Amino acid sequence: MSGQRTEVAGDQNENSRNESQKWTRSQIFTLVSAASLNFSSMICYSILAPFFPKEDLGVTGSASIYWSSLTALQKAMAGRKGANDTVVGMIFGCFALFNLVFSLVLGKYIIQIGAKFMFLSGMFISGWSTILFGLLDKAPNGPIFITLCFIIRSMDAVGFAGSITASFSILASTFPNNVATIMGLLEIFSGLGLVMGPPVGGFLYQTFGYEVPFIALGCIVLLMVPLNMCILPNYGGIASKESFWKLLAIPKITFVCLIIISISSCIGFLDPTISLFVTEKFNLHSGYIGLVFLGFALSYALSSPLLGYLSDNVPRIRKWLMLIGSWLIAVSFFLLGPAPIFHIKCRLWMFVLMLVISGISLSLSGIPVFPEIISCVYENGFEEGLGTLGLVSGMFGACWCLGSFVGPTLGGYLYEKLGFEWAAFIQGSFPLFFGSLLGLFFIVEIFQKRRSLSGIHTDEEQAPLISN
Repeated sequence: MSGQRTEVAGDQNENSRNESQKWTRSQIFTLVSAASLNFSSMICYSILAPFFPKEDLGVTGSASIYWSSLTALQKAMAGRKGANDTVVGMIFGCFALFNLVFSLVLGKYIIQIGAKFMFLSGMFISGWSTILFGLLDKAPNGPIFITLCFIIRSMDAVGFAGSITASFSILASTFPNNVATIMGLLEIFSGLGLVMGPPVGGFLYQTFGYEVPFIALGCIVLLMVPLNMCILPNYGGIASKESFWKLLAIPKITFVCLIIISISSCIGFLDPTISLFVTEKFNLHSGYIGLVFLGFALSYALSSPLLGYLSDNVPRIRKWLMLIGSWLIAVSFFLLGPAPIFHIKCRLWMFVLMLVISGISLSLSGIPVFPEIISCVYENGFEEGLGTLGLVSGMFGACWCLGSFVGPTLGGYLYEKLGFEWAAFIQGSFPLFFGSLLGLFFIVEIFQKRRSLSGIHTDEEQAPLISN
């Protein structure tokens, strides 16, 4: 029996070494599929224009329409299509709500549905949702338009939840020893899509009109569906009998989920506020707002592969990377305004520098999270396999989505009542607080391990050499 265990362990070590030395054809195809998803989803997200032509928003320039504020969009919708501010907020909020719910549901039933089918179906739905967004301007005013907005946003949320949940689960199953490294590499494609979206969308809008950017990019996403259908392998496994509540019953996972929500909330806070603040504070032309935000996107995309490599090769530093990242993003948000209590004059170079630090902080705290949760889950007795990975992926997506909903909602309210400086300070206090809680938990965990080890050594020393 011991010989069989030794043989199995030797095979696992050999497979681990082979994985690190050379990727198989199946792994390469999986990586290509995930990269196509990251790139297409981010480029579609970053060209998400208002529902109406730029003259209705009162802005000029081909790029400005793609970086216009949520406030301008709300005014245009309220004035042109008969939707008040409350309804507009519900339209934007329904995406986060459906994404959160379906991330949990699809993660739980990923085996029954099929990981590959979920991945392809999500891309298919997202592609058609992007195309339909470009046609919403032709919808009749009033209830019909509002209803179509809710339907399309909800469809897009379901497709996004399915494709992302399946992608994370497939990657963790295909690259079990290099999860953080692969996720870090894929964030390059996410950053590339985020950077290319506004100029590509601006060019298409200026040349062909409002509908073409959505239709063109939606068609690109749809063309990727048959490609991934051919190259993405099939994945199966045993359905997990555990629930999300059992995951959250593990204290470490609960604290890590709070970190995910807090950093996602910080990033979501920037969406409705950054363009307003930059325009008001620095009198920048609206076309340069995207260039200011570029510092955040590039710093995140470039730092992610390195931090992913460190997380996989030195697993014991993952917890400290998360702590440093959560504290660093808090500091960057404190100085983003900066907060009035620091009595520092706001300058453009300092604002861009804080965005760069925020991007690096997001890599520090975000990249190690997923593999750390997987390791913790397996240590607590969950069975290894795609079913458990689906649970983890669904919970990760739900937490991120919850933060993405809280950030813009709370941030917009705080911006209106207190101004950007105090709003950013309050937003940054969340990762500082939850990061400190996680740090205290790690300290207590270290002392408990040392105490248990010392107890074992004491028992061994007191054991008699020869039993009676």
